[in-house]
Amino acid sequence: MILPEILSTPSIDFSKIRPDILLLQSKLVQWRRQLHIQPELGFHEQVTGMFISQILTTIGIPHKTGISKTGIVATIASSQPGPVLAIRADIDALPIQEENELPYRSQNDGIMHACGHDGHTAIALGTAYYLWHHRHDFKGTIKIIFQPAEESPGGAKPMINEGVLKSPDVDAIIGLHLWNNFPLGTVGISSGPLMAAVECFHLDIFGKGGHGAMPYQTVDSVIVGAQIINALQTIVSRNVNPLNSTVITVGELHAGTGLNLIADKARMSGTVRYFNPNLKGYFNQRIEEIVSGICQTFGATYELDYWWLYPPVINDKKIADLVCSVAMDVVKTSDRIVSSYQTMVGEDMSFFLEEIPGCYFLLGSANQDKGLTNPHHHPRFNFDETALLIGVEIFVGVAEKFCQ
Repeated sequence: MILPEILSTPSIDFSKIRPDILLLQSKLVQWRRQLHIQPELGFHEQVTGMFISQILTTIGIPHKTGISKTGIVATIASSQPGPVLAIRADIDALPIQEENELPYRSQNDGIMHACGHDGHTAIALGTAYYLWHHRHDFKGTIKIIFQPAEESPGGAKPMINEGVLKSPDVDAIIGLHLWNNFPLGTVGISSGPLMAAVECFHLDIFGKGGHGAMPYQTVDSVIVGAQIINALQTIVSRNVNPLNSTVITVGELHAGTGLNLIADKARMSGTVRYFNPNLKGYFNQRIEEIVSGICQTFGATYELDYWWLYPPVINDKKIADLVCSVAMDVVKTSDRIVSSYQTMVGEDMSFFLEEIPGCYFLLGSANQDKGLTNPHHHPRFNFDETALLIGVEIFVGVAEKFCQ
């Protein structure tokens, strides 16, 4: 749902977008739609990678392929020494069957660009195109990182481990996410935490099955599971400081094979989200304590598998202020800058931001007038492609100011 205070789609002042970038719009749309037609899942983006490499080769931009399997890094060096800025775009799609009836709908059954990564990649390519042709207008180097597997299991950490932030060493990094919770012409920026840490768990509960009419002969795994689900919510309401926003969600619960049978086994899966990095390690311990206590009370046993997926996305104030100043010039009015915005969605851009200062921001892409308001990960997700122009303009503006 679009936030009520910014419900209407503003008119775009195209005079704020430089002519050379306006001329890129047909390319941006073409690139985005071609990517949309051929979506691929994380670490399987071979066709996507070849497409990106072909465009970079045609432009003349030097780049390396095969980083963390399918990742690509393009390097644009100025003739003058200076700082090194990285720009990151994710390239993977989701295991979703597309329901849009579009000439460029997904041709890969069960796979869809339902989160805007096709747009991120097109914006990064457009930024590379512009900066390459204007590489004598700034100092230093721009590295553009095309990262696989953001949706899962995460391509940022492997790319870092393979030296993507080295040779030359990157001083700062920026990235964006098209955001259908905001209308076109709006930018969400936070100095500090923007997106949440993501932790996950699977829990198997082992009881004793039996007849539904004789529960005294059983250990009902469904009852044990229900008690655990209720108790987990007390972690948020009673254990964590209410000023530290936290979410614990049990998204799956599977048990039983018949309406008159008491299930001997129940399985649940869930996720934990929070912003405060100091809370890492707390939730797995507390969940284990609750599960152990309840299972012991009811005479059940359990197996808990808990893992950390992504840390929180925490923006550097100096870089966030720089991005905000550029975005203000592009969207024209301060009411289109949503400051201090946060979302419990997770993102592995966080691993880059743990290594170097940077800013990840949200670029409004919804348009009610065109019916483009479906949320991310929806089988009819789509966005206003005018956002591609705005994304390139902001990326270029930040690059020029950082590397001046």
